[in-house]
This record gives sequence, structure tokens and C-alpha cells, in this order.
Amino acid sequence: MDKNEEGYKRLWQMHLKNGEKNTAFFRFEDLRVYHKALDYIDWVNKSVAEFPIKKGDILSEKFFQSAMAIVINISEGSSRNKSQFVYYLKLAKSAIRECIVYTSLATKRGYFDDYATDYSRNQLMELTKMIGALIGSLQRSTTYVPDEEDDF
Repeated sequence: MDKNEEGYKRLWQMHLKNGEKNTAFFRFEDLRVYHKALDYIDWVNKSVAEFPIKKGDILSEKFFQSAMAIVINISEGSSRNKSQFVYYLKLAKSAIRECIVYTSLATKRGYFDDYATDYSRNQLMELTKMIGALIGSLQRSTTYVPDEEDDF
């Protein structure tokens, strides 16, 4: 650990001792749907690690990429204006539908048992509802201030 990292660690520990709440610099980190999608990525990553590896079979890679796309689109969209954020949230819903297809394929190939299939589908349905509610909220709101956009 270098001096900068040690200094940051001390400041962080003092911050926690003083009971100060850590506020997110990136507002998407405050969204429950973002954290739920992160949990789903972890579950997918653990699940696909148990898939048998067959030459040319890229199901596990595609499944993981689609799960990642859910979170990536939520985070990227949050830095845009309202209509663009809605667009990115719709892309996240498309990635959810891809995950449904990959769940069905994993089940058909015998990689998922009934529990894993139900778990995946239920998590994806819940994510779809949460994103739908966020889209509805954005469309009803009169003001939305995006995260500061990068210049690149």
C-alpha cells in the first residue's frame, strides 16, 4: 500500500467513525435497480462458471455480457438528459430479454435446474418492473438533472 492509499484509508476510517454518510458521486449508485442488477451479474457469473465448457459454445460469455449490459446501460444513461436516460433504460430492458433467452437455453441444455431457472426469471422480471417504474417516473417528472457528462 503506497502513502496515498494509506492516507485515503485513514480519512475513510475517520469518515466512518464520525458517522458521516457516504453520498454517491455518481447518482446511479443511489438507484436500487442498479444494485439489484449488480447482484444479478454476480449470480450469473457464479452460475455460468459451472457450465460445462464445450468448444465453440459461447453461451456463458454471451449470458454474462447481457447481464453486464443491464448495469452498463443504467449507469451510462444516468449521465444523459431525460429522453436519453429513458432510451438507455430501454436498452437495459432489451438486455434483460436477452438474459431470458440465455436462461431458456441454459435450461434446455440442462445447465440450469428448475430452481436456477425460476430464480433467474424472477430476478429479471423484478428488474424489468423496476426499470419500467423508473422510466415512468422520468417521463412524469418535469425536472431531471443528469450526472455531469464526460467530455469524451
